[in-house]
Amino acid sequence: MSTGAEVARLFARDASLWTNSGEDEWLGWIDAVDEALRSLPSLKLWAAPLGARHERVVLCGMGGSSLAPLVVGALFGSDRLHVLDSTDPDAVRAVPVEGSLFVIASKSGSTIEPNCFADAFWAKTGGDGSRFVAITDPGSALEERARKDGWARIAHGRPDVGGRYSALTAFGLVPAVLAGIDIELMLERAVDTLAKCRDELGVNPGQTLAHVIGNAHAKGRDKLTFVTPPALASVGLWLEQLIAESTGKQGTGVLPVAGEPLGDPSAYGDDRLFIHFRQGTGSDEQDAALDALRTAGQPVFTVQLVGGPADIGALFVEWEVATALVGARLHINPFDQPNVQEAKDRTVAILEGFGRDGKLPAEEPGSLSDVLGHAERGHSYICLQAFVAPTPQRQELLERLQGRLRDELGCAVTAGFGPRYLHSTGQYHKGGPPTGLFVQLLAGEQDDEAIPGRPFGFRTLRDAQALGDAGALRGRGLPVARIPMAACEAAIERALEHIANTRIST
Repeated sequence: MSTGAEVARLFARDASLWTNSGEDEWLGWIDAVDEALRSLPSLKLWAAPLGARHERVVLCGMGGSSLAPLVVGALFGSDRLHVLDSTDPDAVRAVPVEGSLFVIASKSGSTIEPNCFADAFWAKTGGDGSRFVAITDPGSALEERARKDGWARIAHGRPDVGGRYSALTAFGLVPAVLAGIDIELMLERAVDTLAKCRDELGVNPGQTLAHVIGNAHAKGRDKLTFVTPPALASVGLWLEQLIAESTGKQGTGVLPVAGEPLGDPSAYGDDRLFIHFRQGTGSDEQDAALDALRTAGQPVFTVQLVGGPADIGALFVEWEVATALVGARLHINPFDQPNVQEAKDRTVAILEGFGRDGKLPAEEPGSLSDVLGHAERGHSYICLQAFVAPTPQRQELLERLQGRLRDELGCAVTAGFGPRYLHSTGQYHKGGPPTGLFVQLLAGEQDDEAIPGRPFGFRTLRDAQALGDAGALRGRGLPVARIPMAACEAAIERALEHIANTRIST
């Protein structure tokens, strides 16, 4: 089948491009692009003045409900949009309550994290409904709660758009407008790009991306490695969820690798495809390193962003289209997430047990040396899962560890903060190729933060989520080590030394 034919079938909403089980119900994101621009005046009419009455907008969500606003806020340099997508008690405590408008975002309305955030901040504000906005699908439990408690506004998502495809729906747009970000040009770019992505014969950016990624995957290059300037680093978070959750299933998939620093060509196996995001029209500081990779035979594809932050609208559309087309290439349904629920169910069971006896179950820490010792150059990937509050310092540490492990073991290394990654790359971990090696980095003892009306606090919730995911991974025969974050660098160095000595002796 030609790629042009696939493009035509995508825009004809032909769900048989993927499966024959009704996936056309998830193709509303195609129509949402034009709808977003048409409805922007009415959105600004209520959201701009509501947001202006508050010092900041705190978006409380997870995955598809939080990552697009996080990217938009970062690229537009907003100091008024704060995104909370961590259940770590320190992260919750760090949110300023005075002067904040709280936006609780959940497509289903039943996601545990945003509901717990709502419980906590409802109590902290004394139940002031004028300081709360809900973004959810029509008829959800969150909508019912917002109406009952007199929240300032309820914004509806589209039931025919999945979370990771919701960047240009209410989930991505309402927080931005509330925070005073001018998104009109961003939406115009998105509309223009969608028109280009419909082209079956000419230059089609979504089709081109799909062609590059699909061809690389067919040659075993399934580690899609993003190279971004610091100003675009947040883009990787959104792309991680879109690509990993859409393609990582039925034992196949494309693994997005974000944050890993560029290394010497000798550090990489033959499982990589590099995507270079370049700002502006000139060269950047990464060109020399990328030229060295090309010379060494590594494929590098450059995506040029020349229009400033508004270009994110074009990027959203290009990658949504490309990911849908890659799903067709891999013969999987890019709109489901069959393995995400397993870790959620295990977390609920653990929390129910805690409610009965006040204890979390013990989980074997595992051997870090044994886990990393399974690394196979150009085949395995290592995933660092940090169940701590996200901070710039910890992000720098994770990136440093990514580079160190990659250089020593020759494997792609991903990193994510829990529970954020559970709603993004977590699907790939359990549904993609069984080649992952997992290291959980744990916070250790700290003061808890109560969740009113629940028998557990945020520390317990976070720890239960880590335990639930470790159990889900081990249940699939995947190796997991659990170590303290505070001592992780030293532990990893000891493990690498042990592995090197073992390999020398054998």
